[in-house]
Amino acid sequence: NPPQPDDVVRRHYWTEHMEGNYVLLQTMANYPIEETHEPLAPITTAADDARVEMAFSDTKIAGDLDRIFAIRTGLIPNLMEVARQMNERGWILKIEDGFRTREMQGQLVLKPTVFEMIVRACQWEHGSNEPPLELLQRRATCLVANYPYSGTHTMGAAVDISVLHREDGSEIWRGHPYLEMSVYTPMESPFVDVEYRRNRQAITTIMEQHGFLHYPGEFWHYNKGDALFHMRAAAGTPACYGPVHWDPATSMVTPYDNMTSPLVPPDVLAQHLELALDRLAIDQSA
Repeated sequence: NPPQPDDVVRRHYWTEHMEGNYVLLQTMANYPIEETHEPLAPITTAADDARVEMAFSDTKIAGDLDRIFAIRTGLIPNLMEVARQMNERGWILKIEDGFRTREMQGQLVLKPTVFEMIVRACQWEHGSNEPPLELLQRRATCLVANYPYSGTHTMGAAVDISVLHREDGSEIWRGHPYLEMSVYTPMESPFVDVEYRRNRQAITTIMEQHGFLHYPGEFWHYNKGDALFHMRAAAGTPACYGPVHWDPATSMVTPYDNMTSPLVPPDVLAQHLELALDRLAIDQSA
């Protein structure tokens, strides 16, 4: 069936937006970093110490890997002020995800539910059941940070969040839940109802009042101190956080030796693309 006019508009928006994000994230590869070696700090402990009410995801990030609710120590005061301001408004800040190890980020790229979301989006965008590997590679760069230089979670500089009503625990609705990969995913998507765009903006206003900036490609992602933050803030100074290995016993961090090689190389992506296409074809025929 030929695409309908509205579908053509959505597809054009998605492609234009994703290509813009791809260029933005590629630029991060050359942005200077002066790593501070600042350790990670647990957000859960900080919330208890600050006596703020927060919530935390109880899901696994990939496989049997538990989420790590931690960020750089220097970002903790800002995040606690965000949580406090939200509490005063009758909201609860829910942390969906925090720091990710290299292993976690790599497994997330290939997590079946996430990978198939990306493949479906590529099928729709390309108008074909067999999208090219190059398109998948570009979208994986934007949606799951397949390159270390663009992975702000591996830098300990980012949080993915939802926000709840303090009264009954229901979500402040932003049009779709965390995690969504569609034309509704970009922060300022015009396809989200006005009421839900206002909710996104209200949440973003509080985050940005305390120094965090939003990533344009995802309505749940906020970061500070990394290359993406410095570029978007036009700070004119080197980033202070790059991708790091983390020692949970000491909370100390060690910078990656290689930030430019993909976590999942093209040949492995190609293998998983074929497997995903087979699974999706079976689902469609069932």
